[in-house]
Amino acid sequence: MDLPESPPPVPPVGCGLTGTPGAFAERMAEYRRLFAQHLAGRSRTAAGIRFRFRADPGVEDWVRDLARREKACCGFFDFTVTADAREVRWDASVSDDEAARQALAGFYQLAGAQA
Repeated sequence: MDLPESPPPVPPVGCGLTGTPGAFAERMAEYRRLFAQHLAGRSRTAAGIRFRFRADPGVEDWVRDLARREKACCGFFDFTVTADAREVRWDASVSDDEAARQALAGFYQLAGAQA
């Protein structure tokens, strides 16, 4: 008899940077620089949120690298980065978990001053 497949485990909601002194502050400063210099807009989507950046030289690589590093320390986020000649789009979503949704809302607010 085959057992029904259970859903994959949800990574715990937490930040892996908190154990390294200064790492969280450095990451937030990097986000502020990226948003201040290149953010074109932000929106809520059916699955989560989207940041849109001007496709200036180097921005796509920066966004992809930052998304990769963010996923490494906050595995509960799901990120997709797409780009065309005009813009780089960074989509973020989380599982159906209250703490994860709050973290996603905080991530959205992070760009609030620049949007």
